[in-house]
Amino acid sequence: MASRARQNDASDGFGPKRLVAMGYDKIAEEYLARYGSSSVRDRWLSQLVMLVAPRVRARILDLGCGAGIPLTRHLTLLGHYVLGVDASARQIALARRNAPLADFIHADMTTIDVPAASFDAVAAFYSITHMPRREHAGLFKQIAEWLRPGGVLVGSLGAAALPDWQGEWMGTEMFFSHYDADTYIVLLREAGFAIERMEQLDQDNEVTRFLWTVARRPTAPARAGRLRRTERSELRGIYSNSR
Repeated sequence: MASRARQNDASDGFGPKRLVAMGYDKIAEEYLARYGSSSVRDRWLSQLVMLVAPRVRARILDLGCGAGIPLTRHLTLLGHYVLGVDASARQIALARRNAPLADFIHADMTTIDVPAASFDAVAAFYSITHMPRREHAGLFKQIAEWLRPGGVLVGSLGAAALPDWQGEWMGTEMFFSHYDADTYIVLLREAGFAIERMEQLDQDNEVTRFLWTVARRPTAPARAGRLRRTERSELRGIYSNSR
């Protein structure tokens, strides 16, 4: 990331999430042109498609949908219902044009009002890391509530700890914030998720690494205590699979 960083953005008069929305309003088209294609993202989009395949028309919530390409559009063309959420007005305008079969909400993802247990999957690709990390635990709990029992979260999280960072990125002021992999394991389990897969991967179109995650809301309440065998297997692979 750029070297011009600060611990917070109070001096600018905008909160971090407002700063992110304003930043993407300015760079939406350039961002799509630069990062619209990614083999890493395509891999995890394929994983999401496979996970919802048993349902002919799955209900999917896309948090941080951006311009609607490729995730939102691809899922709707497969016949699934998608509700996209983004805080950037410009991104939402592009998404409505690029993915006309989907529905969209222009809002902070933590403030949306959707019914509990109403989605089969939640996608969060490159979006949660733009939120202050102190809000991540609460968001995971919200996502667990929005998912039906057996529903899955597929998304990218931070691979290493980064306290609130603000600086120049793609010619605009931007904000990033996240924990490390070990902390996310704890937060997801505390939110009630069973972790099915975690893998650290270097991004193919920029110099950064994400912790890609598949976590499921159990069909029955999880019991406290030791990790399930499948969880132990997946979590052992977090570091051995990183590259």
